[in-house]
Amino acid sequence: MELDFIGIDPETGKEGSPTAWVDRANAEIVIQGWNAGEELAATIGGTSWAPGHTAGVPVGETVIRIPARMIPILREACDVAERTGL
Repeated sequence: MELDFIGIDPETGKEGSPTAWVDRANAEIVIQGWNAGEELAATIGGTSWAPGHTAGVPVGETVIRIPARMIPILREACDVAERTGL
């Protein structure tokens, strides 16, 4: 799988930080982020957020946290993925 590196948390140290890539072959954004933590995961997993949609986080999905300072990086990742899908 070939990924295009888009950006990393600008306040990162030398390791372990939120990062964004684009998988052009599938026109998908790939995100590395912080674990949501048990309380946030329970809140999200225990709430039905969309009418008629089952509550819970399905197997194969996870909840992550991304700092707001990464918004420009995520916008760029969205733009790259969108252009790839056209």
